[in-house]
Amino acid sequence: MKLRSLLFVPADRPERFAKAAASGADAIILDLEDSVAPERKPFGRDAIAEWLTGPRDCATFVRVNPLDGDQARADLAAALPAEPDGIMLPKAEGAASIQALIGLADGVHVPPILPIATETPSAIFELGSFRQVGDRLVGLTWGAEDLPAAIGASTSREEDGRYTAPFEMARSLTLFAAHAAGVPAIDTVFPRIEAMDDLKAYVGRARRDGFTGMMAIHPVQVAAINEGFTPSEAEVERARAVIDAFAANPGAGVLKLDGKMIDRPHLVQAQRVLAAAG
Repeated sequence: MKLRSLLFVPADRPERFAKAAASGADAIILDLEDSVAPERKPFGRDAIAEWLTGPRDCATFVRVNPLDGDQARADLAAALPAEPDGIMLPKAEGAASIQALIGLADGVHVPPILPIATETPSAIFELGSFRQVGDRLVGLTWGAEDLPAAIGASTSREEDGRYTAPFEMARSLTLFAAHAAGVPAIDTVFPRIEAMDDLKAYVGRARRDGFTGMMAIHPVQVAAINEGFTPSEAEVERARAVIDAFAANPGAGVLKLDGKMIDRPHLVQAQRVLAAAG
């Protein structure tokens, strides 16, 4: 499943579902958590079940409520019989949370899970455990909103939009935890909808650092995210040249290509580029 862009849609706004699915996003996330008021959650569950029984233009995930409340079981009971493509789990705290979510499903098949892995202080210390349940995950992502509130931080960002040191650390640890678990690393949302140049710069840094996709909060962000996480023709051409060079020299550890030395890490990166290009 290609996951460059994942677009949030409030579950109680079914009139937006089709527009979101047509946005070009690789997946939409029908959200039953923060964007839906408590009294509207039953309506949101019904809307999700109805949407999932129809044709889908893109992958559909459902963000359920946190496991420490009284809503997650009802969310799963409404969504799972209609077979969503994935479940997003907020406030996840490592492998134990994944196992607890599966337990709440009462024996119903649970599709791949996308945990939001850094929304509580305790979660930071459980990131390494996700590799124990990597076969149940479709990726790993993080959040920069709940964690500051949980620890009393006034903000997670500097004035120029970059993260402050504690939250940059949370982002980096999520990146490494995802790769340790062998799943895609999905970067968090960019909240300023109107700042498209800044969004493109953010996407560029995310891909540079090793993230393979990103969440979005508005359809206008999708095209920039997709473009930023899609290798250019020049990158694909270079990757093919690296792979061809090693194929022509089996057993070689180091080669020269266009006047530069390349070794096995270059081959691994070239393979990643071609995989991202599809």
